[in-house]
Amino acid sequence: MTDFAQPIEATSPPFVRTLLPLLALALAMAVGFTMMGSFGTVQEGAKAELHLSDYTLSLIQGLSAALPLAVFSIPIGILVDRYNRVRMMIALALVWTLGTVLTAFAHGVPLLFVARMLTGIGTTGALTAALSLCADFCVPTQRGRAMLIVNLGKSLGVALALGLSGALFGLFAHGGAPAWFAGMMPWRSVHLGLAVISVFAILPLLLLREPARQEVAAGTHAPFKVVAGELWARRVFLIPLFIGQISVVMADAAAGIWVSPVLSRTFHLQPDQFAGWMGTLLFGSGVVGAIVGGLSADRGQKSGRRGGLLIGAIVAAAVGVPAALFPIMPSVPLFGVAVGLLVTCGAVTGVVTSVALTVLIPNELRGLCIGAFIAIAGLIGYGLAPTLVAAASGMLGGEAHLAQGLAIVGVVTSAISVIAFTMAMRRAPVSATA
Repeated sequence: MTDFAQPIEATSPPFVRTLLPLLALALAMAVGFTMMGSFGTVQEGAKAELHLSDYTLSLIQGLSAALPLAVFSIPIGILVDRYNRVRMMIALALVWTLGTVLTAFAHGVPLLFVARMLTGIGTTGALTAALSLCADFCVPTQRGRAMLIVNLGKSLGVALALGLSGALFGLFAHGGAPAWFAGMMPWRSVHLGLAVISVFAILPLLLLREPARQEVAAGTHAPFKVVAGELWARRVFLIPLFIGQISVVMADAAAGIWVSPVLSRTFHLQPDQFAGWMGTLLFGSGVVGAIVGGLSADRGQKSGRRGGLLIGAIVAAAVGVPAALFPIMPSVPLFGVAVGLLVTCGAVTGVVTSVALTVLIPNELRGLCIGAFIAIAGLIGYGLAPTLVAAASGMLGGEAHLAQGLAIVGVVTSAISVIAFTMAMRRAPVSATA
């Protein structure tokens, strides 16, 4: 069997040469995000068997995901900058697999909470390692396409968390589980089956070899004081870049959480009337956004303009401003078009931001920056944005004004992202080591 991830040279190799290692990373991330989102699809079965309340389920689903973001993202990012990332990917993949197995055998809230937290730690930590590896498997001018492939894996995982988990649940609920599952409840069988799939799907990671780190300024084992100095020296670029992407995440998070209530309250649709087309719309928008973001980042680098790779993010953020008016659209079709456009724009800026961190930031800072972004964006985006919408609708007169409150928050945060990305482009470093 061929070892397909040889370190790349400083010259520009054909992009096809990097496809196999990138596909291995994309497959791993697809599996990780499937494991991370699987419980939400079958949680009603767990609720019935374990006699859980909606409040308890909200803690298992929300807090177990927020804790890994808050506590582990930055430490894992620092480790990614200093140690073998392939080994870390394998270890983190085993962590999310263990979490999935424990989910299948959890007979109480504490173990179920720990199990879901392990899937979150493994998946979000592996994403940081995957993005860092992705950057070093190719040269800077190819990183937009490379990030595109890894992000497509992530989007596939989000979709499979719903589709594959639901299909397995239907199969096992009708007696399709193997005999060695020992008569487990369907929701448990789903997670045991997913864990088995995970073990086989992450095997390609064993064929990867750690690539040589590119664009290293102070060294991967530089003292923390030196690393902190490098980080501080790039603050005028990193701060607006982070503000820009966090603002986009806030708009997307608010939309994702409140889109169903708006469809129900404003357009009087039941979940079974919009779940199918909304799921397809969100997945398709994520894929299109990842493709556009990757290609625009590579093209922006070739423009020769300072910070040119951020042009795509600025354009996408600007388009996101009118798209954020989706809650007050006069018809369901226009509502769907605007939501799809907003999600597409968010995916574009996400990929472009990832490319910017790998092209314009020294190697020894990338994991830290990516980890910090995942932590801060997750906490602010999912912790603050929904509350802002509720507060805005309350100021307008109450819950009946949810659509208007959501539109206000979406437009304001999208406008802030345009300004911030423009500032980041103007202050972008000439190169990662400059």
